[in-house]
Amino acid sequence: MGKEGASGGGGDGGMSASVIRKVLVSYMYVAVWIFLSFSVIVYNKYILDPKMYNWPFPISLTMVHMAFCSSLAVALVRVLRVVDLPSSPAMTSQLYLSSVVPIGALYSLSLWFSNSAYIYLSVSFIQMLKALMPVAVYSIGVLFKKETFRSSAMLNMLSISFGVAIAAYGEARFDARGVALQLAAVAFEATRLVLIQILLTSKGISLNPITSLYYVAPCCLAFLVVPWVFVELPRLRAVAGGFQPDLFVFGTNSLCAFALNLAVFLLVGKTSALTMNVAGVVKDWLLIAFSWSVIRDTVTPVNLFGYGIAFLGVGYYNHVKLQALKAKEAQKKAAQADEEAGSLLQERDSHGDRKTDDQA
Repeated sequence: MGKEGASGGGGDGGMSASVIRKVLVSYMYVAVWIFLSFSVIVYNKYILDPKMYNWPFPISLTMVHMAFCSSLAVALVRVLRVVDLPSSPAMTSQLYLSSVVPIGALYSLSLWFSNSAYIYLSVSFIQMLKALMPVAVYSIGVLFKKETFRSSAMLNMLSISFGVAIAAYGEARFDARGVALQLAAVAFEATRLVLIQILLTSKGISLNPITSLYYVAPCCLAFLVVPWVFVELPRLRAVAGGFQPDLFVFGTNSLCAFALNLAVFLLVGKTSALTMNVAGVVKDWLLIAFSWSVIRDTVTPVNLFGYGIAFLGVGYYNHVKLQALKAKEAQKKAAQADEEAGSLLQERDSHGDRKTDDQA
């Protein structure tokens, strides 16, 4: 009895330790993602802002990132053989063109426009505009019939939009071009997230962090070449003699971008997309505080009031998503329990039939 009690207590203690370990690992993934996302945003702002490093070429910067990520991903997959490419189903040319290419195109547009916005807007205001992401994802999900239209959800989306509108009204450095660029980036990113569910997840294609970059980054780089030739190449030729890019700055910036791409996929893979949404809210508040205290961006009370409304809306959106996930998980467990009970009854019935036959 004493031994059983001791072993039972040890088992409970082991279970608790396992749960604590999982929670700590999840928090570690969240912390790493917040740190890298924070670093990339501030670093990109530093490089692109005319008052800082003064490299106003967002397409070129994005291309440097994608070229760096593509090279490392190819080296890890083809040379070092760190990971294997997906085999069930295999990535055929037709599948690549129909699934990866549209996602790569949207990703290139999202990165191009979001990086361009740093030239015109403050870091804090950009984070406030990014609060519209759930609105864009939900609206595009309804359009593609991946989400069910509900009046309560739409009311929540309107409250988020209203909060962001108030924040925009109170922005001291409002720039219509920068706002248009950031809103376009949000729209393209939301469409990309919905298409990932439709074109990849629904077909059973699972990509790890490295294979995702292996397939998407070169495609993204190829799409960026076209606007780069017409928009930035002539300007770069004009300043090429008077400006020498710092290899250390661009190298470390690209390394941060590569690490962030890995961290995004790791965070979603090891926790969930919902965890990343919640962590994103924390990161936004940290960036707003950093932008105000260190970069000395102007953050007005109207800004904070508007973003506070949007923040509550985003918080409620995440709460509803969490409840839906819990209900789905409970439904799945109930279905598994019913299946197990059915199989036990079937085994018992078959065992009873055999016993009757033996007696006969």
